Amino acid sequence: MALFGSSNPFMKEEKYQNLLDATSVAEGTMTVSGAVNKTLILSGLLILTSAISFMMPNMIFMWVGAIGGLIAVLVAAFKPHLSRYLAPAYALLEGLFVGTISAVYAASFSGIVFNAVLSTIGILVAMLLIYKSRIIAVTEKFRMGVVAATAAIALVYVVSMILRMFGIEMPFLHQGGMMGIGISVAIIVVATLNLLLDFDNIEKGEMYSAPKYMEWYSAMGLLITLVWLYLELLRLLSKVARDR
Repeated sequence: MALFGSSNPFMKEEKYQNLLDATSVAEGTMTVSGAVNKTLILSGLLILTSAISFMMPNMIFMWVGAIGGLIAVLVAAFKPHLSRYLAPAYALLEGLFVGTISAVYAASFSGIVFNAVLSTIGILVAMLLIYKSRIIAVTEKFRMGVVAATAAIALVYVVSMILRMFGIEMPFLHQGGMMGIGISVAIIVVATLNLLLDFDNIEKGEMYSAPKYMEWYSAMGLLITLVWLYLELLRLLSKVARDR
């Protein structure tokens, strides 16, 4: 889940406060438009390596992308000033992982990747409109609720991985049926709400006059959420296809 969630130390509001130093002042401060531009750059890099690994899928790409991406996220969480280098590295590495996983799903379910990509874009646009119109306000209680739900999902996935090592499958999590589909929908709702936290953090970064490198940091955080959302949509669509 460190690869897919952003309600963790990586995107805490405190990360954007009290960061300015002499070097940062000289470089300028973070802006929303700058973070958006960095997000587009990272998305392009991720799409590039995703396309390569999708056309030539192999386990090496998957593991290099997964482990390398995780390392980039963990280092950036503790060293935000390195985000200008780590964010592009994460996008390239995560693309290898995403492309390989997408190829596996595509081999079993026709059209599933296109539908998942389209759904991810649709959810992103919808949540951006909801955030800008303030239909859902990002209050402290809302933030705490989303963070708690995300942490609970992360715990479930960790327990599931440990059980799998002993040949035990957690009921419904990876299965179809009404219960399995319902669980996937609930996880997707939480991932979707994380987008609101990401948007809010980007705005607060500009408000707090965070250093320019935090644009890369914020773009990286948003991309993490989008990758998580996309993968969960793939999982949901595969469950629905199996139950037809």
